[in-house]
Amino acid sequence: MSTLISLALLIVYGGGIWKFWNGFDRTSFNRSFQNRLVLSLLWPALIFNQPYRQNFTKALKASKR
Repeated sequence: MSTLISLALLIVYGGGIWKFWNGFDRTSFNRSFQNRLVLSLLWPALIFNQPYRQNFTKALKASKR
């Protein structure tokens, strides 16, 4: 059972990284590779910060074309 929970958490974490990485251009963060990498990897810890959470939400929204 704990293996299943761990796998689910890993999938959610990886999905968050993927979605934020792909939507990073819609945020107001500096466009450097290092900044993109760090903010993508640390999203679970930073999600409690209000400005980061607002930018994270912008990154997750699908672009309207």
